[in-house]
Amino acid sequence: MIRVEDLSIEAGAFRIGGISFEIPSGTYGVLMGRTGSGKTTILEAICGLRTVRAGRIWLKAGEVTALPPGQRDVGFVPQEGTLFGTKTVRQHLAFGPALRRWPAPEIEQRVEELAAALGLERLLDRKPEGLSGGERQRVALGRALAARPAVLCLDEPLSALDDCSRAEVSEVIHRLAREHALTALHITHNRDEARRFADQLLVLENGKIGPA
Repeated sequence: MIRVEDLSIEAGAFRIGGISFEIPSGTYGVLMGRTGSGKTTILEAICGLRTVRAGRIWLKAGEVTALPPGQRDVGFVPQEGTLFGTKTVRQHLAFGPALRRWPAPEIEQRVEELAAALGLERLLDRKPEGLSGGERQRVALGRALAARPAVLCLDEPLSALDDCSRAEVSEVIHRLAREHALTALHITHNRDEARRFADQLLVLENGKIGPA
């Protein structure tokens, strides 16, 4: 579940307030809106990356409004992936579980599971430099899912990809979301993409969120 109630957020000079919506557990939510309307700001507030001035946020484990990002059980896929240049694919997939001090055999097993699910087996010892856009986004998705988060947040995960890579990554996201009944919030301004993914479609317009 993702639920926000009367949320007010500031990001530099930008402010947005009175935001309320709910995405039930196991539902893939898609949020659309004009560029600069505040979609990413809302997503980052849910992840704990933006200061909330007022309002409350609930995720599967309960209210998280005041919790730091690492305690929210959220996987985040930022726009264009934003991978660590010095880490291998294997290290990216192990990053979240290692932070949570999983036993080494469990980390290794999880890395193997994700590599197989995402088609990354042959790339595990590669670094981001030289990976294609689609490969980088699959690594970013694997990193976000590695610790088995309750909620997945994706900020325009397909917007920087060419048509071939977009189709490839889209299929992977769609398949994993269905297989694992993910609760997700996915930002896009592409209507075809929204229709493909959305169980629940929301629109941010004039500072308010409502159904499409």
